[in-house]
Amino acid sequence: MQELCHDILTNLPNNRALIERLRVGKRANYFLLNIDNFSNINNAYGYDVGDHVLTEIAKYLAMFKPLSSQVYRFCSDRFVILDESALSVEELETACESILSFFTQTELSIDDININISFTIGVSVARGFINITQAEWAMKEARDLSRNSYKIFDASSEFIYKQQQDLHWMQKVKEAVDSENIVAFFQPIRNNKTKKIEKYECLARIHDDDEDVSPIVFMESAKLIGGTSYITKAIIMQSFKKFAETEYEFSINITSEDLNLGYLEGFLLKYINKYKINPTRVVLEMLEDISSLGGSQTLEQLNLLKMNGFQIAIDDFGAENSNFSRLLEIDPDYIKIDGAFIKNILTDETSQVIVDAIIMVCRARGIKIIAEYIHNGAVQAKVEELGIDYSQGYYFGKPCKTLVE
Repeated sequence: MQELCHDILTNLPNNRALIERLRVGKRANYFLLNIDNFSNINNAYGYDVGDHVLTEIAKYLAMFKPLSSQVYRFCSDRFVILDESALSVEELETACESILSFFTQTELSIDDININISFTIGVSVARGFINITQAEWAMKEARDLSRNSYKIFDASSEFIYKQQQDLHWMQKVKEAVDSENIVAFFQPIRNNKTKKIEKYECLARIHDDDEDVSPIVFMESAKLIGGTSYITKAIIMQSFKKFAETEYEFSINITSEDLNLGYLEGFLLKYINKYKINPTRVVLEMLEDISSLGGSQTLEQLNLLKMNGFQIAIDDFGAENSNFSRLLEIDPDYIKIDGAFIKNILTDETSQVIVDAIIMVCRARGIKIIAEYIHNGAVQAKVEELGIDYSQGYYFGKPCKTLVE
């Protein structure tokens, strides 16, 4: 039994020994130490050097730890210091700062290679196994800020709340896929020349507890579990059925995951044939910012889809890392100007300048423009004055299950 609880490489108790210690349920200060960028050491110098680094760290930690604590080799590049004494927040912070400071000033010499080590530390103060989860979350929060840092678990922090929400919605997305509770909603798009509703954007909702939840709540969680393709497929099936007996053009949001999986062409053509819909009526709208869409495989798939007659739209253009050179590579049929610029176009000079630049480039390339976030008549009047082709927003209709009569 003793051998099973011992790490041969570092001569420390291992994670099995740690689990047995936590099983007792005593309140403990649990320090999770993750070596920053340890994989770079293995890749650059080899696993033998990496193993030597781990053994040296174990020796330093064993010397450096408080007398009442125990060091464990938790797994790969992670160590745990467990201390059952009563420590204040200030003492926990001092312990973390001392560890970080010591290793920042200590250079490890392995086979004539000098290596600097830093840690990200997550701290939990609790009873039993919950320490493992709380320290992990605290470490992730610290890493979001910077490497070579620490964080003490705080149940009231925004980061922890987001982690809990992500877990909640990951489960909800799985349940919605299994129970077919992903529902298509449709928002009208107005042609500013004909003054008529001619298009719709098809949007996903999850029906949960008698509410229809917007993707802004669950889409990031869906990405974390690789579930966006299931959502896309559900919306494709429902949308094709909805628009089969109409003349409207309709757009469906697709993600990089959909393109990476390579199923879109075959799946779309299946429903084109089933419902006898002309593919030119279907607009595939890219959800991600344009800077992420430049890979050769992505461009190849988009070109194949366009050859089949499908149209391409770029959503939220002008936001974050969007750039005009990538726009020319993708050569879309439509550009949707990021709603933040349209929302503020009457009061913000920068928004006006950006919108003017997008209009100039799109007109030169023959790309049609859709303005999102039209929320009142004054903004719509400005959009029409600028000659923008289409408008979308609550001013013309919220997303709903039915089409505008």
